[in-house]
Order: sequence, then structure tokens, then C-alpha cells
Amino acid sequence: MDTTLQQLAAVGSGAGVVVIVICGLLITSALVGAVLLGIRVRRREPAPPRRSEQPTLPPDGPVREERNMREPNEVPRATRDADRLTPHQLGNAPSRPGRNQSRPRWQRGSSGSFGSGGSGAE
Repeated sequence: MDTTLQQLAAVGSGAGVVVIVICGLLITSALVGAVLLGIRVRRREPAPPRRSEQPTLPPDGPVREERNMREPNEVPRATRDADRLTPHQLGNAPSRPGRNQSRPRWQRGSSGSFGSGGSGAE
């Protein structure tokens, strides 16, 4: 009776199990090391602010929204075809505050909302 093949198969699977166990131990030790490193880094960081250190509202209350009407800031034209505009010639913003700051208001007889479908007349 020849058991050589069975012995080789048993040795091969045993070596595979050993390799898997060693790899598992390496991965586990790497994860434990990463957690310990994270704990050390966290201890060096400043503590979160206490309730007394949190920002508070100004004495005159919350800041309100500011609205204004804007109008486009036109791009200046070059004087000749050969002239090119440089960034400092274009200005800072694509729009500027409008001359007329009065907002359009609802007027009787106009439609009440966008796409209402009605004529707006009562």
C-alpha cells in the first residue's frame, strides 16, 4: 500500500493552514497597531471646546440677510483688434449694485405666481 500521495496532500494542506494563520496574525497585529497609533494621535489633539467657549449671538441679535438688486458689469471693449484685455482691465466682480434698489412688487391685476395659468384679473 502506497500512502505517499496522501502524506504529501496532508503536508500541503497543513502548510496552507499555517500560512493562513500567519497572514491572519499579521493583519490583526497591523490593525491593533493602527488603533493604538490613532489613540496616541487623538490624545495629542486639543480637547473639544467647552460650553462656555462656544460662539454666542451678538448682543443686538442674529445677523439679518441683506438684499440688493444687482446689474451686470459689462466687459470693456478693446480699442483695436490687436489689443487684448488683461485681467486688471476687467474689474473685480461680474456684477455690481444696481442704481435702482427698489424691488418690483406685486400689483393688483397681475398674475399671482409663475405659471398659474390665469389672467390675473379678479
